[in-house]
Amino acid sequence: MDIFFAPRVGHLAEEVDSVFIFIFLVGLFFFLVTQGSLIYFAIRYRKRKQEKEASTPYITGNRFLEIVWVVIPSFLLLAIFIYGYLVFRDIRTPPPGAAEINVTAKQWLYVFKYPDGRTAINELHVPVGKPVKFIMTSADVIHGFYLPEFRVKQDILPGSYTYLWLQPEKTGRYDIYCTQYCGTGHSTMRAVMVVMEEHEYREWLAGRGKEGGAEPLWEKGKALAEKSGCLTCHSIDGTPKVGPTWKGLFGRTTTFTDNSSATADEQYIRDYILTPNVKVIKGFPPAMPSFKGQLSDDDITAIIAYIKTLK
Repeated sequence: MDIFFAPRVGHLAEEVDSVFIFIFLVGLFFFLVTQGSLIYFAIRYRKRKQEKEASTPYITGNRFLEIVWVVIPSFLLLAIFIYGYLVFRDIRTPPPGAAEINVTAKQWLYVFKYPDGRTAINELHVPVGKPVKFIMTSADVIHGFYLPEFRVKQDILPGSYTYLWLQPEKTGRYDIYCTQYCGTGHSTMRAVMVVMEEHEYREWLAGRGKEGGAEPLWEKGKALAEKSGCLTCHSIDGTPKVGPTWKGLFGRTTTFTDNSSATADEQYIRDYILTPNVKVIKGFPPAMPSFKGQLSDDDITAIIAYIKTLK
């Protein structure tokens, strides 16, 4: 089937192609059955010149055929839904321990931020055979993040986080495309993902480390948290203060005074930093000020990276 598809180089590509092929074959089968029957009956029962006009028999229906025609397509639709859902679940659920890379899309380029603090523009480096999770946001308008060979695509939205993960199985250079019209430079908004052998990736990391000496993202977040006064109200050792402790915060379920709850993921933390007290956390006063206009998107990303280290 490689003659019909782009080369498959990722863990999820075969699953996505399998769903497509399954739906295509089901559709092709019923197309041939219905259109073949139509052509056959049109030829078989066409009116010939020597035949006299005949009355059409009155047919009220066939219950068995009606039941078959309803039940079989219903089961096929259910099978397509279940199969598609299982693959969708795999696409949306990164494995534990996946390396995280932050992606910021802006007109008209991608900025990749690694956990050790290094930043790259339009060129992403990842090791082969290792799962990688992308945490993405936009600095201006809606963008897209699409890797055809990996069969994965995700919109990137301003003011929120979206996620994508993949596991490259073959080294090489693979194009990244923006799939949302984002302005006059949309057609030139392309990046490349370089998949490297493990030892080459380590050498690249070491070489880049000597060049840049960038501050790790979580350390930048720690400095920002101290500078912004976050640690005055939030402890890092599990002790509650004016606000809940940051220790073990990420991924924890937070309960509000209206008895609703939410998981403290990247989006939750970002929203609470910018627009706090929309929902009040149970057991704590609505005392947190808004940091809108004081912390940039990059600052918030760094603080979230720091909170993730406080397990």
